[in-house]
Amino acid sequence: MTPIADKLGAAVDEWVAGHHADLVSIRRHLHAHPELAFAEFETTSFIEQRLRAAGLEPRRLPTGTGLVCEVGSGDGGAGGGPVVVLRADIDALPLADLKDVPYASTREGLCHACGHDVHTTVILGVALALAELDGMPGRVRCVFQPAEETVPGGATEVVASGVLDGASRAFALHCDPAVPAGKVGLRTGAITAACDRMDVTLTGPGGHTARPQLTVDLVDALGRLITDLPSLLSRQVDPRAGMSLVWGAVNAGVAANAIPQRGTLRGTVRVLDREAWKGAEDLLRSLVERVAATTGAEVGVDYIRGVPPVVNDPRAVALLRSAAIGTVGGENVVLSAQSMGGEDFGWFADVMPIALARLGTHGGGAPLDLHRGTFDVDERAIGVGVRLLARTALLALEADAEPSPGSSGAPPRTRRPAPGDTSARRAVDERRESQDEHDRRDDRPGAGGG
Repeated sequence: MTPIADKLGAAVDEWVAGHHADLVSIRRHLHAHPELAFAEFETTSFIEQRLRAAGLEPRRLPTGTGLVCEVGSGDGGAGGGPVVVLRADIDALPLADLKDVPYASTREGLCHACGHDVHTTVILGVALALAELDGMPGRVRCVFQPAEETVPGGATEVVASGVLDGASRAFALHCDPAVPAGKVGLRTGAITAACDRMDVTLTGPGGHTARPQLTVDLVDALGRLITDLPSLLSRQVDPRAGMSLVWGAVNAGVAANAIPQRGTLRGTVRVLDREAWKGAEDLLRSLVERVAATTGAEVGVDYIRGVPPVVNDPRAVALLRSAAIGTVGGENVVLSAQSMGGEDFGWFADVMPIALARLGTHGGGAPLDLHRGTFDVDERAIGVGVRLLARTALLALEADAEPSPGSSGAPPRTRRPAPGDTSARRAVDERRESQDEHDRRDDRPGAGGG
């Protein structure tokens, strides 16, 4: 680590050691008061109050919930120092909390079963710790994002709002109950998968099971889709893309001796390669129609685009690794397994390089898996997360502030189009039209030079 990052990182270590009890209290408050996507009003107010009490100036996101808050020096603009983004997701899940602990959810049917309470506490802790430091080589932009658990995710709103403008790279972490507390998991490239949903509806005239030859055997047709589609998909896509289709629900009929008129299938499509993900919908629709055509059933496909894969940038992971070694030691930095789960942080990659780390939260005994009402964490992991991301941000700021030979430093990132935004395409077309008009004028007789 560089002298500045080492000095400031050591100061963060001291801050965390002195504020461990407060960090645990914050996490437990959030855990006891979960809120669903785009309804995180109390959560947002709680975070805002803590930030303002530290002398910071958080701003509400245009979504109505969630915040952005900058810490450090520089104006964050084109002429200022570098800006690095740290992101936390703040929403909970519609699950009952099944734990017998003092900080169990007080909201019936709602629970922080994915660790977002930890993620939020970590980024809040980073902001509070860095607010007490002098000499930061840039600015850290902390984004408290709503609605990660929705599709296509609250990250699309963050990207579209321009909150990421001017920043060079973004970092986040996610609890990993398979990794012991005190360890950090890292991986270059795809670390989570894209996740889409596909609903298939088959219809036919119905009939008697004694005479299937006189109608369309809809249950048989559903069975063919269930078995044939995943097999066909595996032969249409490069295996290295990691694309899979898994059915989660099937429904048809009520009577044992009646062929139904309608049947449905619901499943998820997951893929690790972003380019393969872009073509997944067209491919799946084509395969469904091909299989259904052999059965005589009418078919309808509702394909719901989800989230892209999180593909970790190599340089950003290198910064995370240096920070992790300085935080927990090289022996506690492990290779993170790829997950086929979805994570909307992948949308941030539309505008800047990103990296997601895995924060070990297992404190012994049987692992408490994510998205279950029994999920809990070893709270010693909170301090590790604060120290890790604070060091990562400091290293990234220093790296972006140092000019390379022949350059004047790392330029700030400008906003790329948000998902579905066609303004950039229009701008290109307008420039081409302008150039075409200019060329036509030059082609007129007498328009050329000597």
